[in-house]
Amino acid sequence: MSLIVQKYGGTSVANPERIRNVARRVARYKAMGHQIVVVVSAMSGETNKLIALAKEVMAEPDPRELDVMISTGEQVTIGMTALALMELGIKAKSYTGTQVKILTDDSHTKARILDIDEHNIKQDLNDGYVCVVAGFQGVDEFGNITTLGRGGSDTTGVALAAALKADECQIYTDVDGVYTTDPRVVPEARRLDKITFEEMLELASQGSKVLQIRSVEFAGKYKVKLRVLSSFEDEGDGTLITFEEENKDSEMEEPIISGIAFNRDEAKIIVLGVPDKPGIAYQILGPIADANIDVDMIIQNTGADGTTDFTFTVHKNEMGKALAVLRDKVQNHINAREISGDDKIAKVSVVGIGMRSHVGIASQMFRTLAEEGINIQMISTSEIKIAVVIDEKYMELAVRVLHKAFELEES
Repeated sequence: MSLIVQKYGGTSVANPERIRNVARRVARYKAMGHQIVVVVSAMSGETNKLIALAKEVMAEPDPRELDVMISTGEQVTIGMTALALMELGIKAKSYTGTQVKILTDDSHTKARILDIDEHNIKQDLNDGYVCVVAGFQGVDEFGNITTLGRGGSDTTGVALAAALKADECQIYTDVDGVYTTDPRVVPEARRLDKITFEEMLELASQGSKVLQIRSVEFAGKYKVKLRVLSSFEDEGDGTLITFEEENKDSEMEEPIISGIAFNRDEAKIIVLGVPDKPGIAYQILGPIADANIDVDMIIQNTGADGTTDFTFTVHKNEMGKALAVLRDKVQNHINAREISGDDKIAKVSVVGIGMRSHVGIASQMFRTLAEEGINIQMISTSEIKIAVVIDEKYMELAVRVLHKAFELEES
C-alpha cells in the first residue's frame, strides 16, 4: 500500500461530470489499497470570475479581501469532489487550507507555505477516508486567509506530499506530461518520459506553464517523487521528474537540450543615465524589492561619461507599480535621466543538463535567431539554461526555429 497525493487542475474539475471522472479515478486507486489525498483547484475560469467581481467593486482590490474572495473557488470544488466520492460509496472528507492547517506568511495573493499540520489528515487516512484538500490557499499566523499565487495548487500538492512523506505526488492536468515545448506553438513537440528536477525548475522559471515553479522547488528540496499525467486519459505514464543522480547510468543517452520555454508575461524597465558608481544597483532595486516586486533578468551597461544604463525585467502586471516606485523614490535621488517601460517583449529559453558537457549551444541559438532577423535585447545564462529577451511579435517564430535547430521534434 502506498500513500499518493493527486492534484487536479481547474480544467480537470471544470464541471460536475469531470469531477465525477476524478472521483472514479480516485476510486480505482483506492480499490488497489492505496491511501489517497486529493488536492483540487477551483473550476476552470472561476478564479478569474471572482477577481473580476472584486474589481467591479474596487479597481485595485485590497489584497486581504481579495484572498477571502478567490479562496472560495476551491472550497466549492472540494465539497463537490467529496460528494462525488461519497456517491461511489467511498468515505471522503474535505479540508480548506485553514482546516488542514496550511500555515503561510502574510504576503496576500502570493503567500509562501511555512508549515503544514498533517495530524488530522493522517488520522483520517488511517480511518479509511480519502482526504480532499483545497489547493492554492492557506492561513497566516493571525488567522487571515491567504492564497499562494497562480498555479498555487501545484505547490499545495507537493507540500502536502512532503509533509505526509507520500510515495508519489501525481499532478493531473490537461496535458499528458512535459513536452519539449508547447504543442500549441510547435505541433511536432515531443513528450518527455522523464526530466530532471534541475531542468524542470529552469523550464518552470522561464515560462513553462505545466508546473508552478515553487512546486518544483518544494519537490526538489524534499525529494518528492513527482509525475505529470493527463486527467483525460486512463493510460500512459506521463512524465517522471527525477533527480539527476538517478540517471547516471543513462547519461550518455541524455539529450543536450530538453526543452524550449517561453514567457509572454514579462516587461522591461529601462533606467537611463544613472551615475556609474558602486551601490547604484542597490539604490534602484532596493525600493523595488521593498515593494515586493520580483525581478528576473538584470543588465547594467558599461559606463560612459560617468553614467550607465540599467535594465531589468518584472512581471507584466507589475510594470506600472515598478515604474511608479522608481519615479517616486528613485529617479530624483539618483538623478536618472529617464525611466521607461516596455511590455511588448517575450523571453525565450533553451534548457538542458547536456549543456554542461557541450560547447557551442549559445552560438547555435544566437545564429538561429539572427538568420530569422530576430534581434536579441537581453541575455541571461545559467549552467543549464540560456534565455533571451526579444520583441514579443517574434516569440512563436523563435520557439519554432529553435525547436527545429536543436532537433527536438518527434522522431
